[in-house]
Amino acid sequence: MSKILVTGAAGLVGQAFLHELDGTAHEVVATGLHCPEVLPANARFVKLDVTSDDPARVIGEECPDVVVHLASIVTPPKGADRDFAYAVDVEGTKKVVRAAIAAGTRRFVVTSSGAAYGYHADNPVPLREGDALRGNDAFAYSHHKRLVEELLEQVRRDAPELEQVILRVGTVLGEGTENQITALFKKPRLLALKGSESPFVFIWTRDLARILRRAATDGPVGIFNVAGDGAMGMSDLARALDKPVVRLPAGLLKAALAVAKPLGLSRYGPEQVRFLQYRPVLANDALKRDFGYVPEKTSAEVFDYWRRSAGA
Repeated sequence: MSKILVTGAAGLVGQAFLHELDGTAHEVVATGLHCPEVLPANARFVKLDVTSDDPARVIGEECPDVVVHLASIVTPPKGADRDFAYAVDVEGTKKVVRAAIAAGTRRFVVTSSGAAYGYHADNPVPLREGDALRGNDAFAYSHHKRLVEELLEQVRRDAPELEQVILRVGTVLGEGTENQITALFKKPRLLALKGSESPFVFIWTRDLARILRRAATDGPVGIFNVAGDGAMGMSDLARALDKPVVRLPAGLLKAALAVAKPLGLSRYGPEQVRFLQYRPVLANDALKRDFGYVPEKTSAEVFDYWRRSAGA
């Protein structure tokens, strides 16, 4: 039995993780700005804003054995700027991990992202855990995930007593997933670039929740890519959705976005073209071999499950 404190517990992944912990002997402290819709019998809610002084106070009072840090900005709320995302993703993580060390927490589990590798033409395919983290400055999410991992690398040197499990997660899909990426899938036509399949690797929400449970309990420490087997390019996605693909030259799309964003016609600028061109493809060998978890669903099966549940 352990006391497990979860940040960002009301999010899609957080609620799936709480479901996995339901009925176990663990004491669960679910934290965040809002109480999760469903709170297991072995869990209680404590409000915690990672951008405030809450982490030091709450974690100091609770003294959890394990902290599972899920609080992050994946889809920025309307009106939020990059400074807000930095305050949550980077400064928030710093506050949580410092509080965990001060409270004598044994293990720190964090969801990083494949985006930490960055969107680069010379990325290895597939990427493995030993490859360089080059999260692009132009993409707030990618840049922040790289900064978080650099922070945690320093923590491993300064506080080696704190066990770390870092999960570099692919695109998470499950019933009810709604974000910037799923919005692209729901459009009448899929947008792609000439000469690029822009492959996606997917992980099922429930697979990720099970991985988090193992990471928080009896799993090994370390850094692990998290994705289902295989990848799906734009042609594969188009066939699965029975939708046409519009393929544009990269230069034309860059020029169009350079005009559209300043005019308020698009939330994306020309830097977004890299996101379509060079998506990180994650190898999951270490997850299966060293971490000891084989995802139930492949990338294609995860996408089909989401497609049917979303009526896409």
